[in-house]
Amino acid sequence: MNDHQLLRYSRHILLPQIDVRGQERLTQSSILIIGAGGLGSPAALYLAASGIGKIIICDHDVVDLTNLQRQIIHTNDAIGLAKTQSAKKTLNQINPEIEVLTRHERVTENTLLDLLPSVDAVVDASDNFTTRHTINRACILHKKPLISGAVVRFEGQVSVFDLRYSHNPCYHCLFPLEGEGEDDNLHCATMGVFAPLAGIIGCTQAAETIKVLLGIGETLNGRLLLLDGLGMKWRTINLKKDPACTVCGSTAPRKIN
Repeated sequence: MNDHQLLRYSRHILLPQIDVRGQERLTQSSILIIGAGGLGSPAALYLAASGIGKIIICDHDVVDLTNLQRQIIHTNDAIGLAKTQSAKKTLNQINPEIEVLTRHERVTENTLLDLLPSVDAVVDASDNFTTRHTINRACILHKKPLISGAVVRFEGQVSVFDLRYSHNPCYHCLFPLEGEGEDDNLHCATMGVFAPLAGIIGCTQAAETIKVLLGIGETLNGRLLLLDGLGMKWRTINLKKDPACTVCGSTAPRKIN
């Protein structure tokens, strides 16, 4: 690291769990963030500021006035622009030393097959059940850690599915497609969302991503963290791998269907 980087990241370097070696690892890391909205915004901002060397942002949407209440990576001047373009501009202003790549498209199986081999972790900041399951299957296939978050109304949740190891649970173990699961219609546009809640969950995703990349502390792998923002109460649910899971179980097909 050069003197400028040592100064920029000095508060990380002062932490013995990170130190120079850990910060160098972050600068050499690559992550994929899916969604540049309420969760992706704070996650991307803190990961960029923390010095993640390469950040790939995938989002198909454009900035709308209604986004600005919680999607803090975008400004009023960005209305009408692709969210990926707006996010890249902001991240480059925060940390011009990192590389920000964008994919202005709806995430698909082909997108993930193309991008996942080159990244170290995936941040799922998407806003629908179907996309989350597609991401989960791809991360299982490529053995990538998945940092998942969701918010609606005053409720938030975040977890880590460390799919580098086959004994860990996956997203489908928690929310099976063939079960009751979530409702794809639970969107901010119809249900509303408490703006600071997106920041809390998105920042938690950023923190968990850094811990995963550095192998420090205890991540949320095997745990689902739930937040009641109205009562400001946290609750933790322990997760276990479902041996009968049709996606990550021993009899599951090893391909994206």
